[in-house]
Amino acid sequence: MEREQVAALLAGAEGYLSGEEMSRALGVTRAAVWKEIEALREAGWPIQSSTRKGYRLAGPPPVLSAAYISAMLPPGNLFAGKVLVEPLVDSTNTRLKTMAAAGAPTGAALLAEEQSGGRGTHGRSFQSPKGDGLYLSVLLRPGLTRLQDLLTLTGWVGVAAREAVEEASGAPVDIKWLNDLYLNGKKLCGILTELSFLGESGEPDYVVAGMGVNMSQTAETFRAQGLGDIATSLALEGWPVERNHLAVCLLKALDRLSRGFPAERTDYLARYRARCITLGRRVSFEAAGGVLTGTARGVDDAFALQVTGEDGGEYAVSSGTVTML
Repeated sequence: MEREQVAALLAGAEGYLSGEEMSRALGVTRAAVWKEIEALREAGWPIQSSTRKGYRLAGPPPVLSAAYISAMLPPGNLFAGKVLVEPLVDSTNTRLKTMAAAGAPTGAALLAEEQSGGRGTHGRSFQSPKGDGLYLSVLLRPGLTRLQDLLTLTGWVGVAAREAVEEASGAPVDIKWLNDLYLNGKKLCGILTELSFLGESGEPDYVVAGMGVNMSQTAETFRAQGLGDIATSLALEGWPVERNHLAVCLLKALDRLSRGFPAERTDYLARYRARCITLGRRVSFEAAGGVLTGTARGVDDAFALQVTGEDGGEYAVSSGTVTML
């Protein structure tokens, strides 16, 4: 644990920290501090040293780091101090739901280097290779929020994720209804929001919002997965970004979401509509009579897609698969 604590001290410092300062803060010897710093250096952490000043972290670590991410979050952020990084999980959403059932606090955030069973909407699998993406889930407990508001949360998360990816990388990301992020006409990020209810009362208990952002996959990677015409990554489109930095931007945006939900619905709706590339497009969608086609005209106040069907009908699509044609 001392290594993580040393990493957190270095990440949170504005400049150099002396070995004496760190030993006092951690209640250990200076030799113990030096040992952990050397171990971090061997692991690739860019730690500079000065005889007179001490030690300084010169940049982000080479791997995802819970200590670094928490230290980079502003004071009062909902997720600060509650970030967990795992090398491999089946699914960050699945694991965090288990943690939530065991009493994990609001603001718990789980990141993984790799997922063996990443999940998307409608039971689809989500490719989650090690080192190629950012896989992150957060736990929210909105309390006494009305169910009809909670059912719009997926749209809110889409707005927050879109803006975080753009802040971190500069990429001009868009939203495909309901909650996929697109870049240059291809899928960049999938989002899965899951709501859990209390068994006895049937009241909402918690929400787990997860996302997987494609970061460094190549065109060859996607072709091998059969996704060459469908998916893209930030690096492939010329917008590379460091993973810890992207994680920090996402957690900052999700913190703002948690503070504004549900009172800022009008603002989030406006931001959603402004970047929803499905609007104005001919689409296929699922309806009671099967799969229909029409033109997406708008997004209503519940984040449902308003479609004028080619059969002359008007539809509000709130679930199911919508495909841009």
